[in-house]
Amino acid sequence: MVSSLDPALAEVWRGPYLEAVHHGAVAVTGPGGVRLLLGDAASPFLARSALKPMQAVAMLRHGLDLDGAELALAAASHDGEPIHVDGATRILAGAGLSPADLQTTPAFPSRVPLDAWLAAGRGEESIAHNCSGKHSAMLRTCVRAGWRTDAYRDPSHPLQLAIREELAAQTGEDVGDPVVDGCGAPAFPTSLVGLARAFGRIAGATDGPEKLLADAFRAHPEYASGTRRDEAVFHREVPGLVCKAGAEGTLALGLADGTGIGIKVSDGRHRATVPVAVAILAALGHSTATLSELDPEPVLGHGERVGQLVPAAPLVEALRLLG
Repeated sequence: MVSSLDPALAEVWRGPYLEAVHHGAVAVTGPGGVRLLLGDAASPFLARSALKPMQAVAMLRHGLDLDGAELALAAASHDGEPIHVDGATRILAGAGLSPADLQTTPAFPSRVPLDAWLAAGRGEESIAHNCSGKHSAMLRTCVRAGWRTDAYRDPSHPLQLAIREELAAQTGEDVGDPVVDGCGAPAFPTSLVGLARAFGRIAGATDGPEKLLADAFRAHPEYASGTRRDEAVFHREVPGLVCKAGAEGTLALGLADGTGIGIKVSDGRHRATVPVAVAILAALGHSTATLSELDPEPVLGHGERVGQLVPAAPLVEALRLLG
């Protein structure tokens, strides 16, 4: 849960002036237990799409027959690029289904030019929603498991019960009752430390569905997010890393050694998660020139860079414990 007592994680500077401060919480875990907690990392919150890798693992355990790029898409928050729309359509077709079977909220593709889409006579469609890969995989899992497909979003459906059970196993916590996510599927609560623990387990897996999912993300980051997403940069820059963003300023990362990282920015701004993640990775020995320059929302003045987002003092001091 977002707390008014959460410390500052990142600062926005325009020239010599402090223009904004982003507060939040951080959790870093490892195979041996909790390594760092900053802010309220123990209370339940909605990690939203950051839970998709665990949802995909649950689907794999119950018959989902995907790997590679299509498996990465099954756990993606994608941009609706042609590779994503076509991939989701293939996932459905492989189960004898079509985009008409999706119950995803209709949407336009995100972060892509709409001219060609509109010129083709297309409007808001379920297949274009950023969660259509997950929904397509949910439907395919239902077909493989012999479950009804018309009610797959219902929290009492066998699919959602299986996902809830998997989330509890991966986070090491009881999972509370869900609310409705933006795409219409259940959004389950977990703590930030539980989220970090789950990502450490998936990234550090050496076999089973967790490794299958992790390998899909590593090999096909453009399917797990988009061709121009920060997540794709993290995947390419740190060998063995697995990461996934969630709505409202959530970012989770796992490393091949079993380290898990959970970040939640209180005001919901994704721009603050990037410098925080870069600082944590650097403290863990994963610094690169590309990561140090990663800046999704640069501070501009008349089109020129005139400021920067930097880790705030409470985070910098806390990270000394990881050095």
